[in-house]
Amino acid sequence: MAFESLSEKLGNVFKRLKGRGRLSEADVKEAMREVRLALLEADVNYKVVKDFVAKVSEKAVGDDVLTSLTPGQQVIKIVNDELITLMGSENSKINFPSKPPCVIMMCGLQGSGKTTHAAKLAKYLVSIGKRPLLVACDVYRPAAIGQLQVVGEKAGVKVFEMGQISPVAIAKNALRHAKDYGNDVIILDTAGRLHIDETLMTELKDIKAETNPNEIMLVVDAMTGQDAVNVAKAFDEALGIDSVLMSKLDSDTRGGAALSVLAVIGKPVKFIGTGEKLEDLEPFHPSRMASRILGMGDVLTLIERAEQTVSEADAKKLAKKITSEGFDMNDLLSQMQQIKKMGPLKQIIGMIPGVAGKIDDEALESVKMERVTALIQSMTPTERAKPSIINPSRKRRIAAGSGNTVADVNRLIKQFEGMQKMMKQFGIGAGGNKGGKGGKGGKGGKGGMGNMAKMAHQMRKMNLPGGGFGGMGG
Repeated sequence: MAFESLSEKLGNVFKRLKGRGRLSEADVKEAMREVRLALLEADVNYKVVKDFVAKVSEKAVGDDVLTSLTPGQQVIKIVNDELITLMGSENSKINFPSKPPCVIMMCGLQGSGKTTHAAKLAKYLVSIGKRPLLVACDVYRPAAIGQLQVVGEKAGVKVFEMGQISPVAIAKNALRHAKDYGNDVIILDTAGRLHIDETLMTELKDIKAETNPNEIMLVVDAMTGQDAVNVAKAFDEALGIDSVLMSKLDSDTRGGAALSVLAVIGKPVKFIGTGEKLEDLEPFHPSRMASRILGMGDVLTLIERAEQTVSEADAKKLAKKITSEGFDMNDLLSQMQQIKKMGPLKQIIGMIPGVAGKIDDEALESVKMERVTALIQSMTPTERAKPSIINPSRKRRIAAGSGNTVADVNRLIKQFEGMQKMMKQFGIGAGGNKGGKGGKGGKGGKGGMGNMAKMAHQMRKMNLPGGGFGGMGG
């Protein structure tokens, strides 16, 4: 994920700050110098970095910080707050009009991922109850219409196309079609170029004049670094954009454009592309992104992904089963399959407070889901239901049947036993409902499950960034 290197460097800076106890102005100055370098290396705009460091430094050398019992923690909070302000304070939503349809005009350079992300946005809109229509206005790029039809079908969204006629005429007819067929959102996939030119801008202005879009959303490639900000600036000056969708923020990129775009052009990042699948699109929440950057996880996004992946009925069914019968290998296998749907394991782990940035690739390799799946599937139904019966001879058979070693079987059993202990701590899987008053979550929300739901609800109400600052405590 983007910001991995930045997170690591900032984490090291703050670790040293917290290790010093009381801080002097010199300590803060030295830390801010390192923060400045880390941000510049992440490709954040130079002026943005300069202003950011100045604001943090001014607040961090105040008496209330330097004389505090936890000055290092106070500095981290100041950095977190300023990062949130830098990126826009709160999630900016699409400009839905009171009277549909809402017209969203997608624009951008070729190669930015515009067509794919038009379909991703359409799929997201379907998930929140909208009826979007994708419109093929790119009549120049070979196979552009076909590509939109393919990704539109995968997203379960109808594509309106009229072949290679005037894009302005296509957009105009799409508006009429949407009103006739009850589509409340129209997404115009316009043409891009390899560079910004007069012909491209003239066409986009003509489409804008004809459709009067509620939202002009620019798709920019995060991998292009500061060029992404320059592209956004040029499009805004020529066309007047409303927002930015930043694609490829999952790649090994420095990601500074996401931190720079609002400060440089005054337009918010509303969505980010976080992977290759059509589900890999997230609304951009500045507070959650700041939390990820500072290595504090992102529990709210994790909860939302879980809610999208696991139905309430399935969650209640699992909670009831675990409460009455205990947690077994079948449940572990089922949970792993659900987690797989939520996204790459490294990305998911990065959202857990206190864990983000602390699990290396080698550790992840040791818990590869494919390996664990193979091990569990090599067990008999009785062994899955009651792992305690797995003796040395059974371990050898399971290892041989799954193409693994006995050490792998032992590791899985040890990890499983750790999970069982955790379940007991939450009051589930031990035949008891230890949730007390926290278990008012319906029949399936008893005990620890109820407590976990209540905790998530409290976090939503408090609007804590990824679970507060506990993840960086110590």
